[in-house]
Amino acid sequence: MRVPIRPIAEAAVVADAATGPMGEPQRSQYLEAMGLTAWVSRYRLPNALETPRCEWQEAPDEPRQPPAKRLHALLDDANEAAAQAPPQPAAAIDATPTPRAGAPIKRARALLGEPPADEPQPAELKAPPVAVDPPVGSPDHSAEEAPGEALRFTLQVAALEGRWLVLQVADGAPPADARRLLSNLFKAATIETAQPPVFETFRWPLMDDIPAQAPFEEAREGLRAFIEGRRRRGWQPERLLLFGAHDDLERVLEIVEGRSRLLEIPAWCGPALDELIVSADAKRALLPLLAEWREAWHRGASHVEDRAGDDRAGDD
Repeated sequence: MRVPIRPIAEAAVVADAATGPMGEPQRSQYLEAMGLTAWVSRYRLPNALETPRCEWQEAPDEPRQPPAKRLHALLDDANEAAAQAPPQPAAAIDATPTPRAGAPIKRARALLGEPPADEPQPAELKAPPVAVDPPVGSPDHSAEEAPGEALRFTLQVAALEGRWLVLQVADGAPPADARRLLSNLFKAATIETAQPPVFETFRWPLMDDIPAQAPFEEAREGLRAFIEGRRRRGWQPERLLLFGAHDDLERVLEIVEGRSRLLEIPAWCGPALDELIVSADAKRALLPLLAEWREAWHRGASHVEDRAGDDRAGDD
């Protein structure tokens, strides 16, 4: 952790004025606290004075404790602090309610794989549950927030010219015949790209053996962060094409009435590419959608050209 330079510099001046010139150990400690590397010359330049030598005892390197032991120590300190804290008056609790401080402790116990300790809650903080009706048309997330095992799915993600997201539910990249079928579909819709789509793998969860407090919400945040990271590389998602049915993934993407509420873009869900290869009926069902895809692609392309023209005009 970096320590502010100014207070340390002032302390160095005070120490220098009080005790005379600062010794080499103290100077090295101040430089280390300020995040500055102390360089030592290896060779002496011609006609240069010899560097004064000094010897001091260096502190022995203490062995680092494993993460689990450090978490146990933090939990013990937190429990001791909670036991020694004076009881808070009921009037103060009613006047200024504060958030519970046990959430980080529960999270630490979850990381250690320990069951959460039962914590009595003051009666003053308990309020009768209030039933609130969800808005019309909004997905019901009441069952999603129950703690439990994290959702598990693997996606192959690509972006057509950085504009259309193509998602395939699979552990590996689509094979050659599936990519050929995808290319033929886009050609039939007169969607021409300079480069074929390159698929990247997204797996959830990122770390195994960690319980999820809100499985669906955590999966949404992870997928949203993945897409936002690709935005820095030039992606500007306008539409989502999901090949392969996956109930949990559709709930993560919040696909309702042809739109992903997670990404705020139009969305389409259809059969997997390997199913389209062998099913003539599935291919035939896609034909009416090709005209819609063609119009949406060229309409979006005109908007991209307009934005590029505005950017060039602004630069001029």
